[in-house]
Amino acid sequence: MPTAEEANSGDESADKSVRATRFFEQTAAITPADRAEVVRGIVSVAGKHKLTTAGIYSTSQSGEGIFNSRGLANWHRQTLAEISITMLGGDSSGWQKLNSPDVRNLDPRWLAETAAQKAVESAHPREIAPGKYTVILEPAAVLDIVGFMFWDYSGVAILDQRSFLNDRIGTKLFGENINICDDAAHPLQAGSPFDGEGMRRQRVQLVENGVVKRVVYARGTARKMKNSGYTAKVGPIEATGHGFPLPNEMGEMPMNVVFGAPENPQSVEQMIASAERGVLVTRLWYIREVDPYEKIVTGMTRDGTFLVENGKIQCGLRNFRFNQSLISMLKNVEAMSAPVRAAGEESFDMVVPAMKVREFNFTEATKF
Repeated sequence: MPTAEEANSGDESADKSVRATRFFEQTAAITPADRAEVVRGIVSVAGKHKLTTAGIYSTSQSGEGIFNSRGLANWHRQTLAEISITMLGGDSSGWQKLNSPDVRNLDPRWLAETAAQKAVESAHPREIAPGKYTVILEPAAVLDIVGFMFWDYSGVAILDQRSFLNDRIGTKLFGENINICDDAAHPLQAGSPFDGEGMRRQRVQLVENGVVKRVVYARGTARKMKNSGYTAKVGPIEATGHGFPLPNEMGEMPMNVVFGAPENPQSVEQMIASAERGVLVTRLWYIREVDPYEKIVTGMTRDGTFLVENGKIQCGLRNFRFNQSLISMLKNVEAMSAPVRAAGEESFDMVVPAMKVREFNFTEATKF
């Protein structure tokens, strides 16, 4: 635990913007009757399109504090509103999910109509041969697949020699257009401004122009790293405010990941228009790691997979299984949208763009 002096000096308090507003009265005031009325509207959208719907609409408020006998006193309150919608047709489905501390950032009808449109347009799906395709990954799909990298951006993972970044920090691992930071103060992020040890979360540049710059540290991990044989290989070594509550064996992890905006952002519609032949992916699921060092993962598409030809969506597709290296994927990004707050099912929430990626490896077509 930091002392009172440590908690109120140096990097831990220098950036006052970390005290971003995460509690909104508009969210806290939502009642069960309010939520029921929103759900009624979502169900009406399903009925209009002759679909079945399932999902959630939740609102919550919470607080967390860390105090000790040496004068540390940190307290944080936050709210969260979340909507997840699945629309089901006879042989197709569509999905949308979003959350925010501020309920005013959610548009339930837009989410419902978008999920319904995906279910309607992916009806009677075709099967095409597996292989390497240009893919357009919507933000939720990007979030769920890249989330498997970030446990490795940890000092403990380096010390344990189980990170794919071992001997790779300082090298250009991804494309020039890939920039990633961890930033608890970002306006689209959520969560506490301090970590499980009570230290203020710092903004950390993880990747810059494709080059892996550094990892994050809890206080104890930083001390161990400074006394290890890896000091010349890991970049700056200092506690960054990313530790989990003690006691824990996991150390730390970046939990407020933000992808940098591209120089020339493109909408998903523009990516589709520029694709000669490819696959549009709404989301991914059932993702598992195959090769931890090359970061090869496998999983499946779900809830809206489409064939794109000559710049237009042609039809729905049966879902694919993929086997894909995340390193190769982030070398092959041809276009990105402006980053948005995204929510998925396989990873934590991030600020990520949609991506157009060449040579994405689909290995098998499913029967659904």
